[in-house]
Amino acid sequence: MSAAVGAVSTTKDVPFNVHLEEELKNKGTNKVDGVNYDDAEETEPEEEEDSKLELDLGPQFSLKEQLEKDKDDESLRKWKEQLLGSVDISVVGENKEPEVKIVSLTIICPGRPDLILPIPFTTDSKKSIFTLKEGSQYRLKFSFIVSNNIVSGLKYTNVVWKTGVRVDNTKKMLGTYSPQQEPYTYELEEETTPSGLFARGTYSARTKFVDDDRKCYLDVSYHFEIQKNWPTPH
Repeated sequence: MSAAVGAVSTTKDVPFNVHLEEELKNKGTNKVDGVNYDDAEETEPEEEEDSKLELDLGPQFSLKEQLEKDKDDESLRKWKEQLLGSVDISVVGENKEPEVKIVSLTIICPGRPDLILPIPFTTDSKKSIFTLKEGSQYRLKFSFIVSNNIVSGLKYTNVVWKTGVRVDNTKKMLGTYSPQQEPYTYELEEETTPSGLFARGTYSARTKFVDDDRKCYLDVSYHFEIQKNWPTPH
C-alpha cells in the first residue's frame, strides 16, 4: 500500500445507530429534535463543519514553478524531491490543477471474494449494488490515480442513511500525493456491520473524495443492503 504524506485522521461524529429507526417508530414519529428525517437525505447540509474552517490557501503553482520557486531553500527542496520521487516534470507539464481519478472501491471480507465496485457504480441510483451479511467484518480499499500536480489533503467522506435517518458519518484524511502513472491504494480499518432485526434492510449512501481546495473528484450516491445471510451466488 502506498504511504500517504501528511497527517492522517478519522472522525465519526455520528455512530452507526440502526436502532434510531426503532426508537422513532416506537414514538410514532420520524422527527428528532424538531427535524423531519423523511427528507433528511436530500436536505442535510453538506460538510457544514468543513465550510467553517475553509482557508484561503493562496495561488496554485505547477510542479515546475514550485521547484523553481524554492530552489534556494535546501530543506524545502529536498522535501519536495522526496515527495515527488521519480516524477518526470516534462511529462506532467505546466498544469496547476491536480487531477485524481478514483479507479475503484473494493470491499474486503474475510473468507469471501473481494467485491470490486467499478466507477461509476450503476446507472440506476435506486438499485442496491451490493449486499453484506449482518455482523460481518469488512474493510474498504480505494484505488486512485493522481496526475498533473500534487494533491493536498485528499479526504474521503461517507454518509449512510436508513429510511431517511442518518446512521453513519465517516470522514477520513487520506493524505497528500504526488503524480504518478501507477495507481495508489489505501485501506481503511476493519469494521463490523450492524446486526439484528432493525439492522437488516436497504441503506442509502453518499461517497465523496475532496481535497484541501474543496475540489471534488468523486460524488456518488448509491444503495446497499444488510441481510441475515450472504446473497446466494447466481
